[in-house]
Amino acid sequence: MARNRVRASAEKTKPSVFWALAAVVVPLVGIIFKIEVEGAEKLPREGAYVVAPNHASEIDPLVVAVAVWRAGRAPRFMAKESLFRVPVLGWALRVTGMVPVARSTSASAARATLEASETLVRHGRGVIVYPEGTLTRDPDLWPMRGKTGAVRLAAAGGIPLIPMAQWGAQQVLPRYGKLKLWPLRRRVRVLIGDPIDLSGRFGTSPSPAALVSATDELMADVSGLLGQLRGEAAPAERWNPADHGQRETGRLES
Repeated sequence: MARNRVRASAEKTKPSVFWALAAVVVPLVGIIFKIEVEGAEKLPREGAYVVAPNHASEIDPLVVAVAVWRAGRAPRFMAKESLFRVPVLGWALRVTGMVPVARSTSASAARATLEASETLVRHGRGVIVYPEGTLTRDPDLWPMRGKTGAVRLAAAGGIPLIPMAQWGAQQVLPRYGKLKLWPLRRRVRVLIGDPIDLSGRFGTSPSPAALVSATDELMADVSGLLGQLRGEAAPAERWNPADHGQRETGRLES
């Protein structure tokens, strides 16, 4: 896989707590994984963005974070609002600019999404949002039906929405399985796709149908990228837990 050298952003080159985190996390992750990133140049060098990866293993957030760091940006995730009230952890989440998300009513959720989007734009930050909201339930680890949170967040601030796929982390930690550290340096491939243009789609008040349509497009792009990594055609229809009697849980509600 070809790898592109990209210019680091100002937020990565400016001294911050991310330097200390990267000094510890990146070498440790490098012992476990051999991460190959393609399409790093598609991540904006400056300004806000939302990157939306697939989620097939409990350990793949480490892969995604390192991939984003290597692509020249500081990795930030959505995190449950309650975690921000935990001593020490809450401080760490705040100083690194993680984005809080709360389980709430439709009206308050919309307001929180707008506030989060405005914060990203104001500070020129990106955020990683798993559009499925949880680990995929698909038996073959393809992305399942997406929730609208990533699209809503990007649309609220006119922020680039960037699909991403990663494959290989599940060899080290299978979904709901046990950690398998040996052999070390297992290959993980990350592919960043072209931003999805959301401009002019929603107006001042996005309809549920428009949000679902854009989310379906996002999930199709993520699935297509994953298909390239796996050398397989992605399923024509995505797994829907509701059709299989499964309850959905997640960090970002639609």
